[in-house]
Amino acid sequence: MSAEIGGPEPASGNSASDTGTAAAVSDGPGVVAGPVSDRGGSGLVPAPSPEAAPAPAPVRPAVAPASLSPSRAGDFMQCPLLYRFRVIDRLPEKPSPAATKGTLVHAVLERLFDAPAAERTAPRAKALIPGQWDRLRETRPEVVELFADDPDGVRLAGWLAEAEALVERWFTLEDPTRLEPAERELFVEAELESGLRLRGIIDRVDVAPTGEVRIVDYKTGKAPRAEYADGALFQMKFYALVVWRLKNVLPRRLQLVYLGSGDVLTYDPDLADLERVERRLLALWEAIRLATETGEWRPRPTKLCGWCDHQAHCPEFGGTPPPYPLPVRSAASGDVEQGRMGPD
Repeated sequence: MSAEIGGPEPASGNSASDTGTAAAVSDGPGVVAGPVSDRGGSGLVPAPSPEAAPAPAPVRPAVAPASLSPSRAGDFMQCPLLYRFRVIDRLPEKPSPAATKGTLVHAVLERLFDAPAAERTAPRAKALIPGQWDRLRETRPEVVELFADDPDGVRLAGWLAEAEALVERWFTLEDPTRLEPAERELFVEAELESGLRLRGIIDRVDVAPTGEVRIVDYKTGKAPRAEYADGALFQMKFYALVVWRLKNVLPRRLQLVYLGSGDVLTYDPDLADLERVERRLLALWEAIRLATETGEWRPRPTKLCGWCDHQAHCPEFGGTPPPYPLPVRSAASGDVEQGRMGPD
């Protein structure tokens, strides 16, 4: 599987984030018609700068980004305005304890497989947490703010203990001594015939001796109720679609491991599933394109609004979004070779 699914590392400076394009139209140097001078001339004189009205600002039409990830697709489905804030406006967001804990636990589970199979034990995994937390603080200094008001370290100690509990629970759900992942934290990207690029990072790819592929994703939260299972599987079907379009390989199983509740959700996709997901993504992308052209990014209030960092800019909370349209980075500056599958 490594030979089939592995690939070159992305070029330096590339990211898996969604990017877009923008075109700037600027006026040339201004001249105005003037009286013919006694000394002759063209009848054109430079525009007087002090008295003249200021030139209009350059037109910078926003253009829909050229790629889509499961997270950004989920943003638009949850709330189109949230998608705009994150992708078009790129408004900053504060790190959250839950999301940061998830990042830490993912790093620990990835690094555990560096050890020989027999040494992949719960104590060894928990021993990785302090070092991975230090590494996370180095690479993302903003997470230090989470415990800025914790001089005694009590909250941090409790938070790290929660991460330990999640790691320990994983050993009740899977046996790492019997697993040899083909890939970990695998960056995947494929381009559809429409030109839309799909990209994301898969937590783990397992390959059976028979060649069957299993895509695994860790969740540090709790498993959703049965009526919401389809929504939870959307991300996994997205990944399966990318693998299928990229390598013509249909993953045999999609597996979600919920460390918060100790549940494992599995699903075996077929081609019809992936074709439906592709049609859904194309329709979603058309809606994003239309919103980009019209500037109609409507908020969609839900219970999740209480956790949103952008209430100050949201009309539902009396806020005002940033001016629109606005410049968006050119897709050409972030273009990558189609068909990559390698570490991000």
